[in-house]
Amino acid sequence: MASPEKTPSGLPTMAGWFEPGLLIKLLWRVVVSELFGQYADRRLIVAALDPVSADELVKRAKQFMPGGDNAEVWDFAPKDGAVWIDYVADLGDGFDSTYAMACLLARDELTFGQEKLPRGQLLVMGGDEVYPNASAEAYRDRLRTPYEWAYPDSNPKLLKGPPVYVLPGNHDWYDGLVQFLALFCRREHLHLGGWRSHQRRSYFALQLTETWWIWGMDSQLDDDMDQPQKDYFVAIAKGMPENSNIILCGPEPGWLYTNVPGGASLKIMDYLAWIAINHCKGVRIPLVISGDTHHYSRYEGDDGMTQFVTSGGGGAFLHPTHQLAPTIDLNRRADGIVWMKSAVKKLTLGAFKDAAGATKEACYPDRATSLDMLRGNFKFASLNRGFGIVLGVVYFLLGLIVRYLPCDVWYIAPIVLAAGFYAYTKRTEGASAKVGWVSATNGIAHSLTLIACAWVFNHFNAFFVDSSSWPRLTFLLFGTEMIGAGGVVAAELFGAYLYVSSAYLDMNHNDAFSSMRRDTHRNFIRMKIVGEELTLYPIGLTKIPARDAWAKNPTNVGPIYVTNPDLNPELIEPAVTIKAQRKPNPPIPANDPTA
Repeated sequence: MASPEKTPSGLPTMAGWFEPGLLIKLLWRVVVSELFGQYADRRLIVAALDPVSADELVKRAKQFMPGGDNAEVWDFAPKDGAVWIDYVADLGDGFDSTYAMACLLARDELTFGQEKLPRGQLLVMGGDEVYPNASAEAYRDRLRTPYEWAYPDSNPKLLKGPPVYVLPGNHDWYDGLVQFLALFCRREHLHLGGWRSHQRRSYFALQLTETWWIWGMDSQLDDDMDQPQKDYFVAIAKGMPENSNIILCGPEPGWLYTNVPGGASLKIMDYLAWIAINHCKGVRIPLVISGDTHHYSRYEGDDGMTQFVTSGGGGAFLHPTHQLAPTIDLNRRADGIVWMKSAVKKLTLGAFKDAAGATKEACYPDRATSLDMLRGNFKFASLNRGFGIVLGVVYFLLGLIVRYLPCDVWYIAPIVLAAGFYAYTKRTEGASAKVGWVSATNGIAHSLTLIACAWVFNHFNAFFVDSSSWPRLTFLLFGTEMIGAGGVVAAELFGAYLYVSSAYLDMNHNDAFSSMRRDTHRNFIRMKIVGEELTLYPIGLTKIPARDAWAKNPTNVGPIYVTNPDLNPELIEPAVTIKAQRKPNPPIPANDPTA
């Protein structure tokens, strides 16, 4: 067993998304990556450095088929008649959750009742492999170390081992994809513990069985497909046998974002689906899967076959489920919300019977638990102290107007604060009348609060200090009170806003949960392929061990650090079997979007 250079205590905890320093760094990276990503798209550069024929691209996609050229390294030979695949996404955040999930993925077998699920013969990472920024240090500490400890490399010189294929998410793109490409797309295979990288580009296609394939796309930061990527998938589709089945992996669950202003993630996945349909006769896409949203949910298409699964529980902070729509309309052609020319018109949130016979929705955590967790925002000030100080500074600056321009504060403060809240909320919710009135209400609420704080502190200080004799001391006292106590009040009011907006207004769901950095309800998907059937096993881990619960493994077998009691995974819902039905594909439209 390899000896770790660090111990768990020296590795990162969950990212503090409301910490001022991190917010500034993220804002800078987003601006830079979006500005220069248009002019220095590294997908184009990597494709230019990989000038191979269409036949070679197809050969790579088939390299793990039994009897193929790469059989001595690895192959997808069936185990008891089945091929097994693991899918995990949104993973490299705090050590504890990332490592716990890596340990489960690395186990030779997971047992649930009579079900014995062997480790996947392929590991697919579905995006956002590292948080909050893509850097060499972050990839080392937040991804590589946990996975290398969970599945120690028994022979670093040996290439043989289960392959890992990786898709980039938006956080992987914040450095222009530099670190991602250096790790996962190099000719010298990365050893991620016992797993081995083989991909050459930031997107991939692999043949899994005679009739099943998996495709993974990279849409950069702008829900965009570059020309070389299109050419790649056209070549793959033409090289696939007729009546093939595709597991389609995307960077975002576009079906959950159909009401997000300007969102195009479903459209770009639909575009990729049309590439398959246009160039491979009889192709079917029974499963569409993505991470990006950090929960588990499963929607069923009204075609009786297609499943749309979100599984972003590999280690990042938890996202809610209480906002999930019972049904999703995918037949909104006027809005561009459509799937394969309305082959699937409506999605319905999946359901199952639990052990007691009660009907449950296919989401994890369940809605009631999600809403209960949301109450953690009433502790916003203690969870996000740095952000509270920032709000306190704003209160102090506007409080000076209360002191020196008491009449003007009644219009200056609401306008300034409402404008700030509008800019903040518009970022994720778009421009709408609802965003406008919510921002105005927030501006008024905070204005009244800061005016009250300023009035109380001014009158309180007057009992002890004569402001005319001690102006500097009075100023310092007022500043300390507004930044300290006023900041706590402002932060608690902001937390209450996040609670109300997420629970009742269908807004700010991401921020309402990132503020709490909840490290629970992790999940990944284990898949089994037998013939024309694909079975999904959604695996959850509700409780994550605390940092001090990890202890050095006294044996030379398995992960380097273990916990007592052991990890206790569960099946989120009973196995979901998808039968690839032989149905005619929708007719190719006259204005073929992929032409």
